[in-house]
Amino acid sequence: MRLDKFICKSTELTRSEAKKLLKLGAVRVNGEVTRDAALQVHENNSITLEGVELTARQSRYIMMHKPQNTICSNVDELYPSLLHYIDVDRAFDMHIAGRLDADTTGLVLVTDDGRWSHNIISPKKSCPKVYRVGLRDPLKACTAEKFEQGVQLQGEANLTRPAKLEQLSEQEVLLTITEGKYHQVKRMFAAVGNKVVELHREKIGEVALGDLPEGQWRYLTDEEVESFQ
Repeated sequence: MRLDKFICKSTELTRSEAKKLLKLGAVRVNGEVTRDAALQVHENNSITLEGVELTARQSRYIMMHKPQNTICSNVDELYPSLLHYIDVDRAFDMHIAGRLDADTTGLVLVTDDGRWSHNIISPKKSCPKVYRVGLRDPLKACTAEKFEQGVQLQGEANLTRPAKLEQLSEQEVLLTITEGKYHQVKRMFAAVGNKVVELHREKIGEVALGDLPEGQWRYLTDEEVESFQ
């Protein structure tokens, strides 16, 4: 974790206030004065601010049922950030592990633990995500086989990774992918001549949205947190 972020997690200081104190030489790491805000520190380091030992607050792990017309961002844009729905202290200090488009609903994971979220979003981890997809046209018989082999997305040099497709009805499927390219699900169906009209994420790794109502959130259980470690 960056030193300035550690200071913010241990105090009520903002990032800019922490950096000012660093420049003044008010922070020591293992007894040595440091002014490097980007210095990587860990829980076993001794970090003091003006002589007072700092202890970072416990990391938070939250699941939320994202509603439509919200964005997975810390900044409001055309639509409001979904972090407005999460009633916890300093919600906007957290980040979303695995973003969804504004018009997509379903499971998002929110945390202030960067190392944990890396296990979800890093392509090397191959974390599976399950989407319920509504289609404009009836599913073609060959689509599941094409997705298993990988499809060519416009503007991409390589095929997508193998994906699992389960048909629920003529125009509704469950799709499991292990990567997170930009607008990937929509682009995959466009590549086979279809169009996504509804998109809802049901599961990330072993964590399922279940019956959590739209717009609501809850803390993950210890078992759910550990499933990504």
